[in-house]
Amino acid sequence: MENLLLGTAAQESQLGFHLKQGRRHGLGIYQIQPHTHREIWDQYLIDHPSLASKVRGLASQRDFLDHPHSELTTNLRYATAIAWLIYRSAEVHKIQEEETSDVANMARLWHQHFHHGPSASPRDFECSYAQLVSGADPTDSAPRYTGAPLPEHPQAPKNSPGAGVNGQDARQPTA
Repeated sequence: MENLLLGTAAQESQLGFHLKQGRRHGLGIYQIQPHTHREIWDQYLIDHPSLASKVRGLASQRDFLDHPHSELTTNLRYATAIAWLIYRSAEVHKIQEEETSDVANMARLWHQHFHHGPSASPRDFECSYAQLVSGADPTDSAPRYTGAPLPEHPQAPKNSPGAGVNGQDARQPTA
């Protein structure tokens, strides 16, 4: 779910780089529309009072009552909770871990449950994810990060900073 939320923020606002996007009426890093925000409260959280209380606790005390949608732009914790609830209300949280760890599946889930309008495709999500979350160009064939630990190197490479003659560290006195 964390990667799905990161991918959503990457696609919707380039991780916060584009918070105001022309005619779109979405708010904040996830570009959540006010009517979607209301639907989460009126159609989902109304049936989950303890969860509603936790989410309400993330919002500011006074401003939320006067301007509830502004929390989506000024409160990252609250906006993230609402974004997560958009997926949760669609029961994405019940999908197997393998299905939400693959970028193509995350793109499908985003397009099916979060995305509004015809302007972006699952492929756009995949490109945004590759560029902003995994840091890779989706058009190249370079290996991707797999989460596997890197092998340890007991000796510094011979061309490392401070390497002197014969690979000895020039910064260290010799005995």
